[in-house]
Amino acid sequence: MRKIILATTLALIATPAFATGKVKCDVAEADMKPRAELEAQLVGDGWKVKKSKVDGGCYEVYGTLPTGENVEAYFDPATFEKLYVAQRGKVLFKKGE
Repeated sequence: MRKIILATTLALIATPAFATGKVKCDVAEADMKPRAELEAQLVGDGWKVKKSKVDGGCYEVYGTLPTGENVEAYFDPATFEKLYVAQRGKVLFKKGE
């Protein structure tokens, strides 16, 4: 039993963390702008930012658009380019589509 637990634990530790699968960014930490700058930019654009974090190397923001919709959005951490926006699972925007 101990061998199974140890093997499972080691597998979890060795497995890299991935984003939710929606978007992935490959930006060096040194090239990432501060998340607070993105939040300030969004607030300036009329958003209400509830929470932000790094997910899959991108900046993930939970907030409310100026039009009142609650959304989950991903941004490039080096350029703040919008990559993905969804509302309750419905994709509102995806870069390249």
